[in-house]
Amino acid sequence: MLFELQDLRLSRGGRVILDGFSARIPEGASALVGPSGAGKSSLLRLLNRLAEPDSGRILFRGTPLVDHDVLELRRQVMLVPQLPALLPGTLADNIRYAARLAGLQRTDLAGPLAAAGLDPSYADREAAKLSVGEQQRGMLARALAAEPGVLLLDEPTSALDPESVAAVESALAGLRHRGDLSLVIVTHDRAQAARLADRSIRLGATPSPAGAL
Repeated sequence: MLFELQDLRLSRGGRVILDGFSARIPEGASALVGPSGAGKSSLLRLLNRLAEPDSGRILFRGTPLVDHDVLELRRQVMLVPQLPALLPGTLADNIRYAARLAGLQRTDLAGPLAAAGLDPSYADREAAKLSVGEQQRGMLARALAAEPGVLLLDEPTSALDPESVAAVESALAGLRHRGDLSLVIVTHDRAQAARLADRSIRLGATPSPAGAL
């Protein structure tokens, strides 16, 4: 089991976001589904300790999350945020930077780019000059360069035009069946969850197979 969430409670600013929430997230591709304000993004941040629950416990592959070194955990369980946040410079600069943070010497730029749905010519493109959809795929490429075991994706197609949504979804569909990578995708769109995940978990509801919500 990838993650086991046990009786989680989380509050922020006096507002209870999660209250006694439990679920099991298996290896593979899973979606966290629900309307805005349901706590999806907050829950995602708990999975690599960018936030901590008020109470309850999370297991990562059978071991309590708090027992993992936090920096090593974030190399293995990497969050791709909702809004692109590439560093100044080229995509190649971003990819090499992520690899160095993970202690890797990466000379292969084409591999992460291809996995993110970008051809090798994008390596030398300035990140600031890319479209939002291209930047989102650039974020995927940068994350993949660190060779994580899990990608946490927070509304990866939010505010994109239909063509860019299709391109990002195509890249994620390609990653979905990689045996060395699990995906946890936050979305408010049930149809997208069915397209991209094998299993959906609706906050406040009993976990159910993707497409069966």
